[in-house]
Amino acid sequence: MSGGRQQTLAIGRAPMARLGLVVFDEISLGLAPIVMDRLYEALGALRRAGLAMINVEQDVKRALEIALQGTSSSIRADARLRHLSVGTAD
Repeated sequence: MSGGRQQTLAIGRAPMARLGLVVFDEISLGLAPIVMDRLYEALGALRRAGLAMINVEQDVKRALEIALQGTSSSIRADARLRHLSVGTAD
């Protein structure tokens, strides 16, 4: 099974299993951009449905878009939140 299909399956299983928390590790790794778009749409739907997620992701901007309320630009503008979520170069 391809990586994209594995990730799609993992996302699809989450609501069926009625889990309280799901951990996704590098969900976009090696995927085509259109597949990434679909996966992140599904993650957003799961978030709106109330599922708690831990998303370990190197595409920080995209992960922040579904991780927190508000916009990723508001997080980037807030030094404290940016430090808590992605660290600093200090």
